[in-house]
Amino acid sequence: MFGQVTHELEVKAPASKVWEIYGTLRLGKIVEELLSDVVEKVDVIEGDGGLGTVLSLQFPAGAIGFTSYKEKFTKCDDEKRIKETEVIEGGYLDLGFTLYRVRFEIIEKAIDSCIIKSTIEYDVKEDFAANASTVSIQPLANIAQVVADELKKQE
Repeated sequence: MFGQVTHELEVKAPASKVWEIYGTLRLGKIVEELLSDVVEKVDVIEGDGGLGTVLSLQFPAGAIGFTSYKEKFTKCDDEKRIKETEVIEGGYLDLGFTLYRVRFEIIEKAIDSCIIKSTIEYDVKEDFAANASTVSIQPLANIAQVVADELKKQE
């Protein structure tokens, strides 16, 4: 069973500034620091933030149906400002998912504004279809808002 959920947030900041966060490992640091109720810890297992980078994410106990997973950056396009990650170990894969992909797109609207578009694509085995209810775009919406707030503070 394939599914997709999306969230968009308009940000009063240049797309290039937002991409400086989303296109690098800074995003993980900001999330770890300001949204520890969503993601407790982000560790770089390998890579420098580019294609092929592997992260280990630790989640607060009881927040979701698992406490950790590893994800790999499968697409990093600085020109189009798109980053995709896929869970490669644990987490959603342990719940019967065959795919759990997160895509971030930073879409320029004007010189000083852009849209943070966050998308989750997933595929779950039919026997585990009920676990599709564990997929929530809200954590990514929260991350986008925190990034927007941080950029506003820097003005």
